[in-house]
Amino acid sequence: MTADDFRELALGIPQSVESAHVNHPDFRIGRKVFASLGVPDASWGMVKLTVEEQGSFIKQAPNVFRPCYGAWGRRGYTNVCLASARKSVLRPALEAAAKNVASRAKRKQTHHDKRGKAA
Repeated sequence: MTADDFRELALGIPQSVESAHVNHPDFRIGRKVFASLGVPDASWGMVKLTVEEQGSFIKQAPNVFRPCYGAWGRRGYTNVCLASARKSVLRPALEAAAKNVASRAKRKQTHHDKRGKAA
């Protein structure tokens, strides 16, 4: 898989847009990043999974997925080895990451709406 393949899959998710952060392309739902390219280098991508999802994806494809370094990895951030990845394996990880970000944003918006109405 190439970076362009990763990009195509990420942008195939409804409401996703490409942006950039610290000179790396990233993919967002709303303003929240669910995936990125180029971390730690050009041969890798990243998906923002839950810790449980991370374990499941690593178990399914250990040559494709690994935790990001440090605290980020312990929080579910997961590197994707582009050279080993296949669309059939990466697509579900991107979809899970996008869903996580979208549901989190929705919970925050609902909380904000409730606070606004109570005031």
